[in-house]
Amino acid sequence: MSLLAAVLLLWGKIDVLGPRTSGPLLLCTPDTDHEPSLWAEPQFLEKPWANLTLTCEADTLTRDFQLLLNGQSKTEVNLDKHVMSYKFSLGGITSKNVGLYRCRYSVDMFVPITNLTEMHKWSMLSNLVEVTGKEPLPQPWLSAAPASWTIPSMGTYLLCKTPLLGVTFVVKQEKEGGLVRSTKAQRKGTAYFSVFTPGRYSCRYQTHDTGELSEPSDIVTIKELARPPPPNLYFMENYPVVKHQSTPETLGCRAPVNAAEIQLRLGEKVLDFPRVCFVRYFCLFHLNFKHLDGQGPFTCRYLIHRNLELWSEDSKPIELMWTDEKLMAPVLTVKPSKEIFMPRSTVHLLCSAPKGKTGLSFGLQRQGQHHRFSLVQMLKTAGTAAVFELSNLSTIDSGNYSCIYMEQTPPFSGSPSSETVELRVDGPPPQPKLEALWTGKVALGREAHFLCHGHVHKVSMDLVKEGSEMPSSISYAITSTSAILKLVSVGPQHRGNYSCRYASMSPFTFKSGNSNPVELLVEDS
Repeated sequence: MSLLAAVLLLWGKIDVLGPRTSGPLLLCTPDTDHEPSLWAEPQFLEKPWANLTLTCEADTLTRDFQLLLNGQSKTEVNLDKHVMSYKFSLGGITSKNVGLYRCRYSVDMFVPITNLTEMHKWSMLSNLVEVTGKEPLPQPWLSAAPASWTIPSMGTYLLCKTPLLGVTFVVKQEKEGGLVRSTKAQRKGTAYFSVFTPGRYSCRYQTHDTGELSEPSDIVTIKELARPPPPNLYFMENYPVVKHQSTPETLGCRAPVNAAEIQLRLGEKVLDFPRVCFVRYFCLFHLNFKHLDGQGPFTCRYLIHRNLELWSEDSKPIELMWTDEKLMAPVLTVKPSKEIFMPRSTVHLLCSAPKGKTGLSFGLQRQGQHHRFSLVQMLKTAGTAAVFELSNLSTIDSGNYSCIYMEQTPPFSGSPSSETVELRVDGPPPQPKLEALWTGKVALGREAHFLCHGHVHKVSMDLVKEGSEMPSSISYAITSTSAILKLVSVGPQHRGNYSCRYASMSPFTFKSGNSNPVELLVEDS
């Protein structure tokens, strides 16, 4: 349990939704982010719109602050000294100053402003502050943190947030006779509610005892699980690499919440290798191939609390390959044998080991930058050969390939890599597809979300406005072939057509063309 949660429970500042069990436990509250914060301070809580001040707080010292209204710069201040925050006085709220506000600050502590482009001069945008000047007050944000699930004897938190300071929050379970609890904000405009009962929840707030409740937040659903969900187990490089037997391998295991213990396992055996845990939800394991009993499957799991002997589900398994290069090299051949393949065709790559060797694991490798080979496929066979299939070919599959093999049983000797085979695919790279996740026009100050559909995972994705080569937004598709790209605080300057593109992550170097255009229409001010 985090120190904050322990103190709040001790002081009675958190109301518990649901039955109290003997010694209830809570998942730890999450860390705060590092973006600027913007909040509203009314002079009179009984009349919040009568005289309002917006405070922008940076996470580092700065001299310049900018306040944006409806996606455009409204006020910019340049101070004589470095400070952590600045107060923008709006005064009384009228039709001239209602709208959606965000702020940002300049990052000029170490680099002169003259050497920075406009894009790199400013920090990320702050949270949104909606100023309406009328009742009911704008809706708050409700989220589950650190998880949207509970397990037996352990709950989670609901965080209800509003940028308006000094308010009282009310959280409600959305069912007939559902539990209702209220509390003052514990940290600026945030209230923490501990939850042990699954269900659908919403929250509201009010500025004083007789004040009107705000609009309700969006609903958050808390699920009840028998066991904590699985962690993620992955290589510390974008792709696995066949390493020499004397070179250690590093695997990372990341739990979705803070954990009391994280285990790496080979089958049902817990592996006792050196580890480094930087935070309570992430550990690095350093494996010595000479001390392993097999290639896998490797999984990891975590224990949330030592008083609960309830381990999480296992991560998705992964397998390793290594080599001491004591065996003879295999031979890689391409079928059908062609110099150039057509897009969307299929090719088979046959990796053959010397006769007499059976019970082998084969790996197909692809050459990337600096002649580095990454493992792209792995097969186990009882024979002396393996056939790898590459289907729906495109130019992004073009490159030099080789294969390697190792024994499945001790002493786990392996071969050097085969000679490389070049695979060339004709035609342009496959285009991604861009989709708008809104309908009609986007309101000034709101976010516009695009979905870029690619063809492979482990790529970076850019959103590009027509007439510019600089990306307006960047995201990554690691485990899927799609990613959401966002424009934050949309203004009139964002009108126009957008497309997306993707590029490989190291060590590969392919790039796609631009997608179909999607037009962004913005409401008039």
